[in-house]
Order: sequence, then C-alpha cells, then structure tokens
Amino acid sequence: MMKSAWGSDDPTKAAFPFSHGLALTEAGHEVQIFLLGEAVVLMRKTVANAVTPVGWPPVGETLDKLAAKHVQIYACGACSRARGVTEADLSNYGAKFGNPTIFVSLVEWADHVITE
Repeated sequence: MMKSAWGSDDPTKAAFPFSHGLALTEAGHEVQIFLLGEAVVLMRKTVANAVTPVGWPPVGETLDKLAAKHVQIYACGACSRARGVTEADLSNYGAKFGNPTIFVSLVEWADHVITE
C-alpha cells in the first residue's frame, strides 16, 4: 500500500509512489496506491505527462504502465473535487475516488498481507 500527497511542485517526490509501486508490481507484489492533497492532480493526463522527475521518465509513462498492470489507484474524493479532478481524469488510469473508509481498508489489507 502506497500513499502520497506530493504533487507537481516536486516532480521527483511525486513520482515515488508510482515508480516504487511499478517496481514492486514487477517483482510480483500486489500494490494499491492512495493519493491525497496535491497528489490527486497527477490523475490529469496533461499534468502527469508534464511532471518529469530527475533521472526518470514522466509520471504519465509510469502511470500508463501501472494501469496496464491493473494496479488500483485511489484519489481522495474530497481532495479531487477541491482541485477539479474528475472521474474522466481518473478513468485514464483506471483509478477510482477514495475516501477515509477506503483508506482504512487499504491499511488493514496491507497489515493483513504483512502478517500472513
């Protein structure tokens, strides 16, 4: 379970949950990502394609790879509404709106996976 609030103002930090999530997925781990705060704007394809971390490809490329691997991404619904991120934006990456209940369930899922 990856969580991030880093947005386009810090491209390298913004890329961490996606690049690390992709590496974990490619290593055979199940990954889910929860975005909140400024990170939700990365669900806009134009923003994701414009955010390029130091030494890595644009965030949009990594998001495309995550979507192809069916990694579930949640974007905080309240954070998204406040920043004008729409369901159409989320659909670019197979993402869904999240809420505190979903966040808690992801933490519980991650705890369960670790203790197995």
